[in-house]
Amino acid sequence: MKNKKVLISGCFDLLHGGHIAFFKTAAVYGKVYVSIGRDENLFSLKGKKPYFSEDERLYIVKSVRYVEDAFLASGSGMLDFEPDLRRIKPDFFIVNQDGHTPEKEKLCKELGIEYILLDRTPEPGLPARSSSGTKRYMRFPYRLCIAGGWIDQPWVSEIHSGSVVVAQIWPTMDFNDRSGLATSSRSVGIKLWGDRYPDGDHEQNARMLFGAENPPGKEYISGSQDHIGLLYPGISRLDYNGKYWPARIESIVVEETCDWLSDVIHLVPLEPRPQGYDPLKIMNLEKTVVKELGEAGERCWEAVIKKDIAMLGKSMTDTLLSWKKMLPLTVPDWVMKELETNYLPYYPGAITSGSGGGYMMVASEKAVPGAINIKVRC
Repeated sequence: MKNKKVLISGCFDLLHGGHIAFFKTAAVYGKVYVSIGRDENLFSLKGKKPYFSEDERLYIVKSVRYVEDAFLASGSGMLDFEPDLRRIKPDFFIVNQDGHTPEKEKLCKELGIEYILLDRTPEPGLPARSSSGTKRYMRFPYRLCIAGGWIDQPWVSEIHSGSVVVAQIWPTMDFNDRSGLATSSRSVGIKLWGDRYPDGDHEQNARMLFGAENPPGKEYISGSQDHIGLLYPGISRLDYNGKYWPARIESIVVEETCDWLSDVIHLVPLEPRPQGYDPLKIMNLEKTVVKELGEAGERCWEAVIKKDIAMLGKSMTDTLLSWKKMLPLTVPDWVMKELETNYLPYYPGAITSGSGGGYMMVASEKAVPGAINIKVRC
């Protein structure tokens, strides 16, 4: 098929092995020409710009050995390649499964061009890749507070010092807002850096995010465990003693430990915290209770180091029970009933992700019905 011509169209942002395998397979049909979507058109279609500019994407694709030539698309809209299709008059227009649309197939039929749909097949020995999957893992992460939550507020830790344990997790899905995964802080971070994990020093970035979310005069100060958990990779222990910022931050970024925690933490969706719900309306800030809360965080850290599921589960449950004593509205009766009925009798322990709703975070080495898997980002 040396004299045959093939046209391919697409964005080709974040070029990966799947793209190269696609080009290689397409080259079997003839000389490959690639129409690349322009930045402006992609923004109008998706509401966001690609990670790489059109000039950079064009340069990269033109450098691929299987590509005869590449150019920026001449048209606009979903069929931005149509003028190029009419100009080049290829024998084949080739798409993969993600790129197929009835409109593309119809246009090729009208022009007498053979429309070929390829399976997404990686090179032997390499993982299957997609641009959407790659971009998902570059997006801004979320934060799990596993134990010791609320001790990051000065009005709590000034009564008794203690520890919070947090984990940075990949955005494997869009988790619910108002559900205790630091989504409010995450939204501020996205305004600062865009929907991607920022480069640079982790503490400096976390302090910047803390300041951006808590400008002078703000009535309620968001705890710094949210910002640290979002911007420090892996699992972190934060020790508080009456200040907004922890006296000490210790992190684990060992893949084996991160994978273990990913395997044993399960999220079961609950109702999100109601709009306008005030979990701080009732406070019982007794020293013995605050001490229990801080010590639960310390035991959680020890459990993570030892990979002890029983100790991990107990530290999570103890944190929730301390919340119930200290800030009763953070654990509504319906949440407590759910915990006591469906989780505590069957699993090592559980805690809610948010104050008044969110997700039930269950510690378990076996599957939990209806649960969502998480992935700790190391």
